[in-house]
Amino acid sequence: MNRSHALPSRRTFMQVMAGTTALVAMPYGVARAGAPTAGMSHTPVFFDAAEWKFLNAACARLIPHDALGPDGVALGVPRFIDLQMDTPYGRGEMWYMHEPFVEGPANLGYQLPYPPREVYRRGIAGANAWCQHNDGADFAALSPERQDEVLAMMEKGEMMFPDLPAAQFFEQLLSNTMEGAFADPIHGGNAGLRSWTMIGFPGARADFMDWVDQYGVKYPLGTVSISGETA
Repeated sequence: MNRSHALPSRRTFMQVMAGTTALVAMPYGVARAGAPTAGMSHTPVFFDAAEWKFLNAACARLIPHDALGPDGVALGVPRFIDLQMDTPYGRGEMWYMHEPFVEGPANLGYQLPYPPREVYRRGIAGANAWCQHNDGADFAALSPERQDEVLAMMEKGEMMFPDLPAAQFFEQLLSNTMEGAFADPIHGGNAGLRSWTMIGFPGARADFMDWVDQYGVKYPLGTVSISGETA
């Protein structure tokens, strides 16, 4: 979120996050869409107008634009998240969601009674209410610098929403943001394969094993999506 970092740090951060989040298999029942183009419009199918403004503002701060690449909005991340909310994953249909719901140790995993789509609904409402109380405006209307501060407070658990821990909401938001940035474009994000291009990922090529052990050698064939789209 801090745009003052040296440019190589952004590339390193994105490479690490790509390796730990979205390059793994997508969850069962994910939405698929035609590959988006940079800046394309999207009418949300799940989020309302206020929620959509929050999501776009937050994604633009979690992955900000700089000389190395576009921001999360240009990558289609909000579109990716919106499409995922209308899937078995978004509705929590593959999770065990029966009572009792109690606060347990972190090593037991997710303990809340809400599927992802409800985490977003309650989390965005809580974030906007907090911003209205403390800054007199919704999150999307705040300055980028203040948005960074609010997101950092959520991440650290320094604010509490009425029925959802802010840190849990931030974790959901960040995880889905990175997935949207690095998943195959057929899922709605990674517009123009620009995240894969930035980190040098070859994508869905059938075979690139000849290049695995050639350290320091740039992969010459470029990246390709499952649909056949190339950068």
